Order: sequence, then structure tokens, then C-alpha cells
Amino acid sequence: MDSQRLKASFAQVAEKGDAVALFFYSDLFVRNPHLRDMFPIGMSGQRDKLLRALGHIVSQVDDLSNLVPFLQQLGRDHRRFGIVAEHYPHVGASLLATLRHFSGTAWTDDIESDWNAAYGLVAKVMLEAADENALSSPAWWNGQVVAVERRRFDISVLRIQPDRPLPYTPGQSVALEVPSRLRHWRYYSMANAPRPDHTVDFHVRLVDGGPVSPVLVRGTQAGDRVRMGAPIGTLTLDESSPRDVLLVAGSTGLAPLKAILEQISRRAVPPRVHLFFGARSRDGLYDLEDLAKLADGFPWLTVVPAVSDEPGGHGFSSLLHSGDDGVEHGNLSDVVARRGPWDGHDAYVCGPSVMVGHTVEQLTRLGVPRDRIRLETFTDAQR
Repeated sequence: MDSQRLKASFAQVAEKGDAVALFFYSDLFVRNPHLRDMFPIGMSGQRDKLLRALGHIVSQVDDLSNLVPFLQQLGRDHRRFGIVAEHYPHVGASLLATLRHFSGTAWTDDIESDWNAAYGLVAKVMLEAADENALSSPAWWNGQVVAVERRRFDISVLRIQPDRPLPYTPGQSVALEVPSRLRHWRYYSMANAPRPDHTVDFHVRLVDGGPVSPVLVRGTQAGDRVRMGAPIGTLTLDESSPRDVLLVAGSTGLAPLKAILEQISRRAVPPRVHLFFGARSRDGLYDLEDLAKLADGFPWLTVVPAVSDEPGGHGFSSLLHSGDDGVEHGNLSDVVARRGPWDGHDAYVCGPSVMVGHTVEQLTRLGVPRDRIRLETFTDAQR
């Protein structure tokens, strides 16, 4: 398999954009109509995911140390769709047909051999990981909503009781499916460290046009049922580090960082922790009251709220008891930067992709090594 030839082939095909995924799924469903029920009615989001996954796989094809763990996770995660070994050849055949169609005259026997070898590796790794995972874990967890708090018209905090313990590490996320939006799975982070009663909290913000978040935010009640996939994600605490901790959260990106904060609070000697929580407006600081209570109880914790689109202060300092800081104004990344230095910290960042990108730039500019910054964006969370 020639990895450079493979990358060049994919780059040529990827120029065709959404048509590639449209062709692939059309071919797959015409050849195998029984597979159509495994996918949602609306396929636009699914097509985006296919192109992103293919692009990532091809970009890592000559770096197996990174690619193999990604494929293993993909294999485990696809169990919730009901994908089994007999489906993989069907997918491979349609993938080859798609690549051949969009390659035109550039398609050669050598390129076909490269793609066959690459897909064979991908399918093998995914299947082995799925089979191994099936020995110890269900394909999904059933859950019941036990509490709903609507913090704003577009933000709710849900508490869900799984039908069996959900084994996760603070900072990870799971895909959720609701009965009224079957086969539309969307990722949300657990907002708490594991509890004795195994309940988990999710912070959900309504996404305009999203198939799942409007149902969770506006239509979900206690007693409703959901399904949850296997926990995934690497935005997890470096337990071996002796350094202080910087947490930077934009909007509901707070959820995984709040879980990490709870994990830290269980240490006998917690490090110093600065938590920056940003939103466009005061209303967007939907969890500030609870954070203020935590800051009151934990002398090692400083909470700094920030808003980007409102002038003047709002008196949050009376809530926080976290030093001399009230609400800050400006873009969250700028607020974090001016409250530094942070070069002696481990940083964890989660929120909108633009905010995360700017924060990482600021932190690296201020001397925080990139390998000490762990992050997740909302875009990642929709994988």
C-alpha cells in the first residue's frame, strides 16, 4: 500500500465535496436496501461525518500508532448502530465504487489495490475492537430521565439514571438517542464524576435545526427514556501531573470540565484550580450559581465568569467568594490571557471551536506547552 498515492487519490476525490458521500450512500442503499433502516431519515449530517472520518483515516494512514486507536474506538462505537461483520464488505464495495467514479481516468489498478488494502485494514481493526468490546460491554445503555432543570429557554440540565453502571472517566462524552429521533445520535459530555447511584448529568443547549437538542431541551420530561452509547473522549485529567489546573469553558462546554473539577475535589490535597466560564451574555452563564457554591466550599478553587457581548459589571463577585474578581468582559481567550501566567499549569479547554482555537493560541503564546493543553470542541462532539 502506497500511503502517499492513497492520500493523493483521496484529495482528488474529496474536491467533489458532498457529492462523494451522496453517491456512496445511494450506492450502498441501492445494493443493500435492508441497511437503510440503520440510518436516520435525514442524511446530511451523516454525509458530513463520513467525509470527516474518511479524511481523518487517510491523513493518518502512515501513522498507525495514532490511526489504530481511532479505528478501535470507531469499531466499538459503531456497535450501537447494530453494525456487524457481514455489513463491512457491503460498505467496502460501495466505497470502492464511489472512489472509482470520482477518480475518473486517474483510477488505476494500483490505486484500487491501495484502497482495497487500506479498507481491509480499517475493517479488520474495527471488527476486532468491536468483538472484544462485546465481551464486556453492551452495545448501548438504556436510561431514564429522573430530573430536568430548564436554566434558559435554550439550555437544560438533565439527570439520567442508566439501567446499569456507565463506566466513564470525567471529561468523556456519550452519544444520546431519543425515541422521537431514532438513529439520530448526538454526543454530550457527562457533567459529573461517577456517583454511587450511577446517575449522570448532561448540559444541553438547543442547536438551531438540530434533530436531538430541541427535543432534549424543550420536550423532555422526567420519566422519558433515552439510549446512550459507549463513553469516548480524551479530554480527561492527567492524574500523574503535580501542576495546578486551568479549566476554560465556553457555554455548555462547561459540562466535562465540571466533571473534572468534581474529580479533583475528591483528592486529599487538590491542586490550585482556576475555572474560567464564558458566554456572550449574563444569561448564558447558566450554571454560575452552582459554581459560586463550589468556590465557597473549595479554597483551592477560583471561578472567573466572563461575558463578551455586554458592557459593565453585573455584581457576580458577591456570589463567588473567590478573591477580588467579579465578572470579566471580553472574549474568553483574552480574559484568560490577561489573568495569567499559565505556563505552570495543565490546561483543559472545551466550548465552541472558535473559542477553543483562540484559547489554545493564547496559551501557547504565553508559554504553555501544547502537550499540556487538552481540548474538545462542539464540532468534535458531533462526530
